[in-house]
Amino acid sequence: MASTVLRSEQSTAMSLFIMRAFVKMREELTTNQKIIQRLAEIEKTLLVHDSALSDLFQKLLPLLSPSIDKPKVKIGFKQDAKKYELFPELAFLPEG
Repeated sequence: MASTVLRSEQSTAMSLFIMRAFVKMREELTTNQKIIQRLAEIEKTLLVHDSALSDLFQKLLPLLSPSIDKPKVKIGFKQDAKKYELFPELAFLPEG
């Protein structure tokens, strides 16, 4: 470069400065390429997760919506007062 033609200390220093600048630019570009590649991988992963979460949300949505209140079935023994008029001692027995 300039140092081979001019043969001075200043031209040699400037040539070294230029070479170091180009090496630094190449390192930055390589690092930038790696970052871009990594971001692309992360974006692909996020798209997969996004679709999985969307499917999960669609499956959970019916469970989250308010349900229609159905009359609750009472649990336990059912007694009919008319049924046990003749034998009141059997009123504690379950139906069936």
